[in-house]
Amino acid sequence: QVHLAESGGGLVQAGGSLTLTCTASGTTPYGRTFQINGVGWYRQAPGKQRELVAAISGRGTINYVDSVKGRFTISRDKSKNTMDLQMTSLLPEDTAVYYCAVEPKFFGASWERDVEYDYLGQGIQVTVSS
Repeated sequence: QVHLAESGGGLVQAGGSLTLTCTASGTTPYGRTFQINGVGWYRQAPGKQRELVAAISGRGTINYVDSVKGRFTISRDKSKNTMDLQMTSLLPEDTAVYYCAVEPKFFGASWERDVEYDYLGQGIQVTVSS
């Protein structure tokens, strides 16, 4: 079983920064040690649908949703089995529960709409005060 653990969330004032980290561990259904490859970060704000805000494909292509471009940076370290989401210039509308995700499966052309991830973390709260 693959386990994802997020850390680094919390309360920050608007304009501030936070870095979320996700650490992957466990074994695949085939009994092998799990290693990250394609990764993503979702968020879900109160009363809204969950949205994929940033992703790195298995080949290393990085994508961001328009609302976070220029402010968020996604990265991964395969040697440590970790992934980060550096968030700067935070806005109150960035307030949400953030989830890391691994093992994307694509069923269309859109990196953010036509994808499902096999594994999702439990989520971590990010609150941006105005």
